[in-house]
Amino acid sequence: MTLLTVWADDDPAAVRVRTADPAEITAVLGALGVRFSRWPLVDLPAEPTSEEVIAAYRSHVDEVAAREGYVFVDAVSMVPADTGEWREKAAQARAKFLSEHTHDDDEDRFFARGSGIFYLHVDGKVHAVLCEAGDLLSVPAKTTHWFDMGTRPEYVSIRFFHDDDGWVADFVEDSIAHRFPTYDEITAAR
Repeated sequence: MTLLTVWADDDPAAVRVRTADPAEITAVLGALGVRFSRWPLVDLPAEPTSEEVIAAYRSHVDEVAAREGYVFVDAVSMVPADTGEWREKAAQARAKFLSEHTHDDDEDRFFARGSGIFYLHVDGKVHAVLCEAGDLLSVPAKTTHWFDMGTRPEYVSIRFFHDDDGWVADFVEDSIAHRFPTYDEITAAR
């Protein structure tokens, strides 16, 4: 279940909005210039390759790429394993985008499986969007945000950019990300 939680950026203890209503989520995010939509899910192999994921969603991928002018599309996945090597890889992947940052490009992300939370820091508020399988979220270029995949990440997602350097993050010096509930805390509370 997709979930939107909103706080004032200086008061992470007081939830201002909490909704799972897709129409309300779409409206709140739309006011920020953030596009949110849903795609029907397609069966994928247990550990799909990037090519298999993109092929499974080809018509949707082509439509978004044509509409938005994207030329770089890939699929990434995190499939849990009970090994020290995987736990280290997962911790490193999670830490990579846990601080506030921006991108020079829009970031569209479709979740084919699993979930993750995009936190958008806009207009004095933090909007946490728990994206789950079927969700497509588009974060506009230069929007301050962070991403949390949790301590045991499990997802398959398709990423869209206008060029292959679009995903490079420009980190904010005084990030507030550490003051807000994490993926693990938000998903445990629902």
